[in-house]
Amino acid sequence: MRSRTTTGPPPPADGALAALGRRCFRRRRLVLWTWIIGVVAVAFAGFTFGAASDNGFSGGGTGSARVQKLMAEHFPQEQGDRLTLAVRTGKGIDDPAVRRKIEKTVTALAGSALTGPVISPYQDDTLVTDDRRVARTTIPLSAEEVDKSEVRPLVDLVKDASDDDVTFALGGYMAEKAETPPQGPAESVGVAAAAVILFIAFGSLVAMGLPIVTALLAILGGLALIKLVGHLVPAPDFTVAFGAMIGLGVGVDYALFIVTRYKDALKDGDHPEHATAEAVATAGRAVLFAGTTVVIALMGLVVMGQRLMTGVAVATSVAVLVTMIGAVTLLPALLGFTGHRINALRLPRRGPRRGHRTGAVRGARRPALAERWAGVVQRRPLPAALLAGTVLLALSVPVLSMRLSQPDASVQPHDRSSYIAYGILSEGFGPGYGAPLVFAAETGPGGSGLGSVVDAVARTDGIAAVTPLRTSADGQAVTFTAFPVSGYQDEATAELVHELRDEVLPRVPGGGRVLLGGPNASTVDAADEAASRLPLMIAAVIAVSMLLLMALVRSVTIAVQAAVMNLLSIGAAYGVVVAVVQWGWLGPALGFPAAMPVTTWVPMMMFPVLFGLSMDYQVFLVSRVREEYERTGDTRVAVARALAGTARVITAAAAVMIAVFTTSLLGHDISVKQGGLGMAVAVLIDATIVRLVLVPAVMELCGKANWWMPGRRRAPGAAAASASPAAGDREEAGV
Repeated sequence: MRSRTTTGPPPPADGALAALGRRCFRRRRLVLWTWIIGVVAVAFAGFTFGAASDNGFSGGGTGSARVQKLMAEHFPQEQGDRLTLAVRTGKGIDDPAVRRKIEKTVTALAGSALTGPVISPYQDDTLVTDDRRVARTTIPLSAEEVDKSEVRPLVDLVKDASDDDVTFALGGYMAEKAETPPQGPAESVGVAAAAVILFIAFGSLVAMGLPIVTALLAILGGLALIKLVGHLVPAPDFTVAFGAMIGLGVGVDYALFIVTRYKDALKDGDHPEHATAEAVATAGRAVLFAGTTVVIALMGLVVMGQRLMTGVAVATSVAVLVTMIGAVTLLPALLGFTGHRINALRLPRRGPRRGHRTGAVRGARRPALAERWAGVVQRRPLPAALLAGTVLLALSVPVLSMRLSQPDASVQPHDRSSYIAYGILSEGFGPGYGAPLVFAAETGPGGSGLGSVVDAVARTDGIAAVTPLRTSADGQAVTFTAFPVSGYQDEATAELVHELRDEVLPRVPGGGRVLLGGPNASTVDAADEAASRLPLMIAAVIAVSMLLLMALVRSVTIAVQAAVMNLLSIGAAYGVVVAVVQWGWLGPALGFPAAMPVTTWVPMMMFPVLFGLSMDYQVFLVSRVREEYERTGDTRVAVARALAGTARVITAAAAVMIAVFTTSLLGHDISVKQGGLGMAVAVLIDATIVRLVLVPAVMELCGKANWWMPGRRRAPGAAAASASPAAGDREEAGV
């Protein structure tokens, strides 16, 4: 017989999810082998035949995208990836010994099967500074698609050629990629940290291992599917690293919630099969709702209208979906193998075991720490809410100065060849050499007549130099390049792009048909698009998530509270990212070599992920509040007991997330590190300031209004309260 310490009805163990849990429990060998064979097959296909990444962020209608299309059509010989050889020597490039070294290096680069024709600095004086101490040359890559592993030998060749007399460095996008190591130990450290947290939370190696095994197997299949989905929806190269980070975090968390419920059911006397069915029917339902919320929030990126952000949304959603499926199918099968041995290999503990409740006698129960803390907040709800809100708003202040851009060589680690090349070229040819502005126009037969446009651009403040006008081989288009005084990451360069487009070109005869593009303008366009569409994405994600939460808890008030609290915590996380990344506070200590604008895609990606994850914790907590309120009719008691009943599991889940996201700082991708930092901060804020202070304070202030829903005549707990005056003394059920 089932023995429970509560007089309330047991959680339901019927329905489709309960049946699924029983079926996976009974057919555990079949389920396990299906997962193993399926993941191995998908992994082989995905990592062998997966799509290559696509990093073109420009939208089809932007000025930079139109320039890129025009250049590809009329100047095809200038398309493709290029490297830049930078040379610096104190003796001058005409010194005989220095000249031999430079010519030898240029010859070696030109002789590679990977490169096209290379012009020596001795053949073109425009490639050399007036003092003859700095030189450069462009090295075209002959293949249309080049892997970074193929470029690495060229980077090493140039580094090895440097000595005390002359410094060589190789710059360019592919050189940056070739020097960027893989994420390395970041994911493995995240797994180890999650294992330690779970071991402390569960006190058992077996219970610890189940969420880890489930998450790892699911995320392996999810990452392979991301590579395959790339054939249909292209995604940038950071997607796999980001998907692994998100998938690992939610995968461990979802399994944690189900294992916790399973252990509590066993402790109450359930048979393992029934405990599995109950865990999947209750915690599994919450997992499916939470995961669906994350997926819907991620799909909000489609509103951004950027093809590659749609790819990121689809790919990351795939990883989350696989972890959800693993939590409600693979995990029940693994529970079938463990049974009552879930607590095997225990961590030694002092004091009474959890299963022996010293406060079983009604009225003698000692409130949990979280419940006592909730009582403290509820006695002074207004000051607590104001203090927490003030802290979150203060942390959000830096958001007002947020700037968006894409990382370039200037923000790479200073020992990289690409950064050294940036320094040499900036010293010799000015900071704007790395931020060229490309102008292009279709002219048709008969010439361009755009000389006045070139002159107007050259006279614009902030322009350092302009190249001569060039006509395409087919005579249908012209182009020229301008170099700004400021660098790629400088705000002045972005302002210059807007000035040229909005003021200079429209005022010059023929300037209206001239387009402005190039890598810097492309970054400006992407940032402008992100800034203009971000509010629309935020509104769409909030609206859909609120509707889902209202359907689950049947309360408009709680849905509004969740949306506002999530916005506050995400805003605070944005503020911390700006302070660290853009202002440089603790930047070097956290792995950011230099102060830089926030990467364009980071706030776009952070919002839906964090809103979905925050809604997860809100669902787990508020569902429990509603359960307690329906039993007691007392909001204060319901909030306190729900906080006590969920504090341990939510704290462990948040700690896992924080550990996984923080370990991204051990990696080498600047943008992924920004996203990991922001999400770790957001989860920390959500699990502390929001869940421990704002939620109990605001719900105490709202009282019975918490349960307002149009069409409802009375609060859900009213009947229970009137029928059972002593209901408030009941022992709470497990999570």
